[in-house]
Amino acid sequence: MLVEKFLAHVGAYTLMLKGMLSKPENRKVYWKEFIHQCYDIGYRSLPIVLIIAAFLGAVMTLQSAYQLVSPAVPKYVIAQIVRDSTILELAPTIISVVLAGVVGSKIASELGNMRISEQIDALEIMGINTKTFLIMPKILAALIMVPFLIILAIMISMVGGYAAAAFTGAVPIDAFHFGLISDFKPFNIFVALAKAVAFAFIISSIPSYYGYNVEGGALEIGRSSTTAVVVSCITILFADYGITALMLNG
Repeated sequence: MLVEKFLAHVGAYTLMLKGMLSKPENRKVYWKEFIHQCYDIGYRSLPIVLIIAAFLGAVMTLQSAYQLVSPAVPKYVIAQIVRDSTILELAPTIISVVLAGVVGSKIASELGNMRISEQIDALEIMGINTKTFLIMPKILAALIMVPFLIILAIMISMVGGYAAAAFTGAVPIDAFHFGLISDFKPFNIFVALAKAVAFAFIISSIPSYYGYNVEGGALEIGRSSTTAVVVSCITILFADYGITALMLNG
C-alpha cells in the first residue's frame, strides 16, 4: 500500500514537471513573476541565511579548537576543518534544510490557497497553463537564488569563524588565515554548487507539487505545507548522500 502510494506520488510529480515545460503565453508576465519569485526566495531569505551562516562558522571554530587539543596537531588545521566542512556539508545542507522550511512552506501554502480558492481553476479556464505560470518561475528562481545564498553562506561562515578565533583567542589569527588558504581544493566548490542546484530544485518543486494538488480546505493547506517540508528535508538528505558518494568517491 505504501509502495503504491509512493509510486502514485512519483508519477503525479513527474507529470507535473512535464506539464510545466511549455512555451509561455506572455513572456513579459512570466518575467515579472520570475523576478517576484527571485525577490521572495532570495532577498527575503537573506537575513536568516546570514545569521545561521555566521554562527555556523563561529561554532565550528570553537568546537574544533576544543576537540583538537593535542600539541601534535597544528592550530591552522582547525581553519582547514572549518573551511572544508562548511563548503562540502554545513553550508549547502543546513542552509537548504532551513530554506525548505522557510521557502518550501510558503510555496506550498501559496499554491494551496490558490487551489482551494479556485484561482488556479479560473486561470485554466482562461487558457493559461497554470503549471508553467505558477510553478516554473519558482523553480527557475530557486535554481538561481539558492546557489547564490549558499555561496554567500560559505563566505559568511568563514568570517564568523575568523571573528570567533579573534575574539576568543582559540586559534591565533595568523594560523587561522594560513589554514583557510592552505591545501585548498577548488573541486570542493564545484561539489557545493552541485549540491546547491540539486537542493534548490528539491526545495522548489516538491512544495509546488504538494501545494498545487491540495484538496479540501484550510486544514489541508497546513497539512500539505508540513508534508512538503518534511519530504523536502528527507529528499535533501538522500540527495546529499548520493552527490557526496558520487563526486567524492567516484
